[in-house]
Amino acid sequence: MSQIKVSFEADGFFSPVSVVDRETANSYRKILESVEQKIGLLNYRYKIHTALNIAYQLGKNEKLLDKVEELLGPNILLYNTSFVIKEPNSKSHISWHQDLTYWGFNDDKQVAAWVALSDATEENGCMHMIPGSHQNGQLIHKTTIDKDNFLHHGQTIENVSEDQSIHLPLKAGEASLHHGWTMHTSYPNQSNERRIGLSINYISTDMFQTQTDNDSAMLVRGVDNFKHFKADKPPTKEFDENAWIKLQIKEDLIHQTYNKMNQS
Repeated sequence: MSQIKVSFEADGFFSPVSVVDRETANSYRKILESVEQKIGLLNYRYKIHTALNIAYQLGKNEKLLDKVEELLGPNILLYNTSFVIKEPNSKSHISWHQDLTYWGFNDDKQVAAWVALSDATEENGCMHMIPGSHQNGQLIHKTTIDKDNFLHHGQTIENVSEDQSIHLPLKAGEASLHHGWTMHTSYPNQSNERRIGLSINYISTDMFQTQTDNDSAMLVRGVDNFKHFKADKPPTKEFDENAWIKLQIKEDLIHQTYNKMNQS
């Protein structure tokens, strides 16, 4: 068994992983911020790799996929990407949670990669994780109202022993990998610089949705003999305006579905 698999199975995460060099990370950041100047902030936008080419390039990065393959096997779907950006000296944070809680999958053959496009430090709000917490499976999350919480419904695991957590600083171009049941959080950015990361979620091709028949994913390695998801398409240019428009519609439908589920 590889060292990354041993560590991942024991701790529920592995870090750091080299994805791109700092120069490439900086060039990707410039493209992101150039697009933001035209259309507005791209923080926490769903499946951004279908509209923004740099997100697609990171999602199918061979170095990253090599590591993910050690954990998931050879057949890998790219399920979602979203930028997680904390502005300088802001109160924005992400409460203690587990990624898989509301996704509706039948299993947990999933790996999340968090790729830094700026240095992620304790000062600017890098991630903290509880080693081994993924072994407890799904925990109860409480819905809260907190305008500074990036999570749409403020879902929070209460009474976390934060002194057990480990912080995961990253240099621009590096990534961390974590399991969908690993408890993690990130605190406010107390620095004068943006903290920019791309969250990428991969799943095994045999996974399927239990909440909808209309979900989608993109094959990025191996073969998909199951066809449980509709096929997401990559952008046709650096920023694909037509794909962006379709993405807004899909994002609205997802939020409507989520709200109905939680009202029933």
